[in-house]
Amino acid sequence: MFKKLYDKTLGWAKHKHAEKYLSVLSFAESSFFPIPPDVMLAPMALSQPEKAFRLAMLTTVFSVLGGILGYGIGFFMFDIISPQLQQTYYWSKYLLAENWFKEWGFWAIFVAGFSPIPYKVFTIAAGTLQMMFIPFVLASLIGRGARFFLIAMLIAAGGEKLETKLRQYMDILGWVVVGLVIIAGVAYKYLY
Repeated sequence: MFKKLYDKTLGWAKHKHAEKYLSVLSFAESSFFPIPPDVMLAPMALSQPEKAFRLAMLTTVFSVLGGILGYGIGFFMFDIISPQLQQTYYWSKYLLAENWFKEWGFWAIFVAGFSPIPYKVFTIAAGTLQMMFIPFVLASLIGRGARFFLIAMLIAAGGEKLETKLRQYMDILGWVVVGLVIIAGVAYKYLY
């Protein structure tokens, strides 16, 4: 199932309405869809490097808007979706995200921008735990924006060779960033 969705998403990246598809995918992925927008953003930035900044901006804005929907789902509907969520692969990820929020608060949503854990899990957890809304939106803008601008600009500048390497090491890079943010959070917590 995921392979078909992935292949379909790559096909959307070449369509004449690709920017619209990218916006819809970015929105949907932040609250319920399983495929991250990177799979469209990367090939689009590669084929249109002059539009890389615009593409990263679209992806960020619509991802954050979708994150606000995910927050609303967690805030208003968690009791309704919880039984279904518990039956999925995402439940253990949700519990991990919930623990991160309890431990790190604002930093958890920032880290979610780079984490291999699906962002939608964090948005729903933020709503369920009633994280303050404005810090949630700001952390989402910073975390998601940093990720999408980094990907778009590196791909546009580095071409196909970099895209292949980035794809190969995306999970490792994600966990390295998560580790660095956790270390920074621990240092901040104990030093201040």
